Amino acid sequence: MGATVYSAPDATARTNVTVLIRHGVIVGVDAHLRTPRGIKTISCEGCFVLAGFWNAHVHFMEPKWNDAANQPAEKLTHQMSEMLTHSGFTTVVDTGSDGDNTIALRRRVESGEVLGPRILTAGIPIFPAHSLPYYLAELPAELKAKMAQPETASEATAAVDRNRAAGTDIVKLFTGSIVSPDHITPMQEPIARAAADEAHRYGQLVFSHPSNLEGTKVAIDAGVDVLAHTPEVTSGIDEAMLRRMIAQHMTIIPTLKLFSRDDNIANIRGLDYQFHQLGGRLVYGTDTGFLTDYDQGEEFRQLMQAGFGFRDVLAMLTTAPAELFHLSQREGKVMTGMRGDLTILSEDPASEHPEAFTRIRYTIRGGNVIWRSN
Repeated sequence: MGATVYSAPDATARTNVTVLIRHGVIVGVDAHLRTPRGIKTISCEGCFVLAGFWNAHVHFMEPKWNDAANQPAEKLTHQMSEMLTHSGFTTVVDTGSDGDNTIALRRRVESGEVLGPRILTAGIPIFPAHSLPYYLAELPAELKAKMAQPETASEATAAVDRNRAAGTDIVKLFTGSIVSPDHITPMQEPIARAAADEAHRYGQLVFSHPSNLEGTKVAIDAGVDVLAHTPEVTSGIDEAMLRRMIAQHMTIIPTLKLFSRDDNIANIRGLDYQFHQLGGRLVYGTDTGFLTDYDQGEEFRQLMQAGFGFRDVLAMLTTAPAELFHLSQREGKVMTGMRGDLTILSEDPASEHPEAFTRIRYTIRGGNVIWRSN
């Protein structure tokens, strides 16, 4: 009640508005809306109401998520708060973790036992043959043993089917695996193609970790839907390649914070901005969970340094992921009939201050407050 509402990234702010949610769905957004008796209300003077934020690149891979099926609910809720809900995320896409833990965690969130965002997961990623990334070397042996490294197209298809049978939502391919700090091994295109075709047969999106030009080429040729990172090595990735990606309706998740200390961060930012200027879709994601400090401020700073305005960033957080997952008819905007997921800020994002998007007052999922500032 009494809030300033941005109903969509391209909409003019509306002031002194009440948003009414019933049974998890927005049923009214109006300055003159009467609140029914008995309904829970939040006084929101000085608030800025946006559609619920997505983070389309996270990982539930830290040891604290082990045995998620049996951990105390209060502990898991606290961990969700630290990692995700304090940043306003109402939906997250886990692009690689032990599905046994993540799917159990999702089940407990959906039951209401644990407060957290909706979770979509890839489960265990699929890697090039004999080419796990060097930075996964310290993972437990039993987890590494689960990591598919198919040598044939049929093995790739089987890996996709195993994950899908376990309850995963997307497929993650390492089309460019960083096997040492100075060497990247690409996935063979027929293997990547087989995995992507099998995923698409069941309506699953395919995400790729491309790393460089060669890994990006494999992703494009295989029909991958999403680059889960901007390629870290940008050399050779030109406008013609970006236009081909756009023609194939591919999406990029920048994850600029991950690369913020790289010598070529300006090139990485520039690649994202050029892709956007050419008409490509960008979706917000940060590699939270692999990066364990959980702070979102650096990602917003990098995006704005790249040249994106607050409306561009808001689209990456809301309407763009809804479009990617074919949910635009019911998610991504603060409008009647939309899902009652809201992220409420205490600072106007139109200030173009990068920190504005981190000033979370409430995180609301399906009409229920899952996080509030003290």
